[in-house]
Amino acid sequence: MEIREAIRQRHSVRAFRDEPVSRETLTALLEVARWSPSGVNSQPWRVEVVTGASLRRLVAALVAACGEEAPVTPDYSYYPAAPLEPFDSRRRACGQGLHETLGIRRDDAVARREAWLANFRFFDAPAALLLFMDRRLGQGAWIDLGMFWQSLMLAALAFGLGSCAQASIASQPQLMRRHVGLGEENLFLGALAVGYPDPDAAINRFRPGREEVAGFARFHHE
Repeated sequence: MEIREAIRQRHSVRAFRDEPVSRETLTALLEVARWSPSGVNSQPWRVEVVTGASLRRLVAALVAACGEEAPVTPDYSYYPAAPLEPFDSRRRACGQGLHETLGIRRDDAVARREAWLANFRFFDAPAALLLFMDRRLGQGAWIDLGMFWQSLMLAALAFGLGSCAQASIASQPQLMRRHVGLGEENLFLGALAVGYPDPDAAINRFRPGREEVAGFARFHHE
């Protein structure tokens, strides 16, 4: 697949076939992504690959945690403290589009919660890649992790796989570290749900729009 086509075809897959992804395929995916760029070649990423019974236990623990009233303590804040435009409008439009694609009414609190919980089930993907970095690193390492994350998503296409980057799941860093046996020095950024896309699932046809080039770029010549 040509790179321009891969970037445009990549999208968040939120429904997968009931088919495992082999360890060999997941290793091959990571083999490609490890060539991602990073500042001074620091390669700050750490990946914990969770599948099978381990993934089922993790999902059960996450869903149970979502039912508790204890406040969540993420390792970082993904959203600003107060709504900020135009970003908040885009976020709300994306959420509304997802619900409309699923046929969920605005007043259907039960269905909306189930759609939210799907994040913590990794959308029933057969594999979850958990991304960590050393929390002592500077902000530049976040740039490196972003490039690595995209490399994983684009490389997945070459193996016939779909993926969904998940930051909402970063609300449970302690649970994640405990599940994979990592210490507090490992900051949990999020996950990548990976599997073979379900072509018949309506949610996989959802495509949010993108800003035109003129809306985010300016050219300076003289």
